Amino acid sequence: MSKVIISCAITGAIHTPSMSDHLPITPEQIAQSSIEAAEAGAAIIHLHARDPQTGAPTPDPAVFMRFLPTIKQSTDAVLNITTGGGLQMTLEERLAAPMQAKPEMCSLNMGSMNFNISRAGDKITNWKHEWEKPYLAGTDNHIFRNTFRDIENIVNTMGRGHGTRFEFECYDVGHLYNLAYMLERKVVEPPLFVQTIFGILGGIGAEHRNLLFMRETADRLFGRDYVWSVLAAGRHQMAFTTMAGIMGGNVRVGLEDSLYIGRGQMATSNGQQVAKIKHILEELSLEIATPAEARAILHLKGGDRVGF
Repeated sequence: MSKVIISCAITGAIHTPSMSDHLPITPEQIAQSSIEAAEAGAAIIHLHARDPQTGAPTPDPAVFMRFLPTIKQSTDAVLNITTGGGLQMTLEERLAAPMQAKPEMCSLNMGSMNFNISRAGDKITNWKHEWEKPYLAGTDNHIFRNTFRDIENIVNTMGRGHGTRFEFECYDVGHLYNLAYMLERKVVEPPLFVQTIFGILGGIGAEHRNLLFMRETADRLFGRDYVWSVLAAGRHQMAFTTMAGIMGGNVRVGLEDSLYIGRGQMATSNGQQVAKIKHILEELSLEIATPAEARAILHLKGGDRVGF
């Protein structure tokens, strides 16, 4: 069993400012929260950007460039930039920041899908910004687009063009088969970093039997050609990542995926979530991978070859 890679997703594009006062919004907050997560044990930092004034997801490369160099100068963590962006962005907008930053790693959703978070704000009565409520409510009529052609274009542009490797986000079993198709055609190259995702409405549900099934399916499709990781939305985060660690997998936590640290208790930082899963894994006699070890496991190009 190799060492466990902990990824931390800092802010994402799902949760809105009214849901938590601890969600990083400004470039300064994103940078500080990323540094804290790395210091707590995260080898990979997964990054989105937000409008500093409204907290809305933004694809603006200039905003990314306000925090990427700071994080790089302060940590050795692998910086993983989204190609999913926000739910209403075009593919061109989603690729704008990665194209400029040329990172070691990008996320890559392995298919088009319904992505329904319309009930996420049901308990909120006072919204901080006008955009939040309609942004969430409209997702019951939203399809996140990543066609086969889109995926291949992203791999060719970022992978072959800039030496970037990918966190292949698989929200359902069909996404694993999509990735296997890309591997068979040699569009992608091993080792594949396969992030199996549970609990998003439109994807596979957060049931433990589904975790086992996704792992078994990935084993059949990829054999020794992949590195497995798990994230789960909301209250399922810690249970699923703990189970993944026991099964020999890697884990992802962070305020993008869950705003909580325990039952009914809001997380105060990304670092707090990283510290908790790191403690759990170490109590299970598992070793945590350093950024250098994560780079070796995933065959990354190194932080000296990025564009920031």
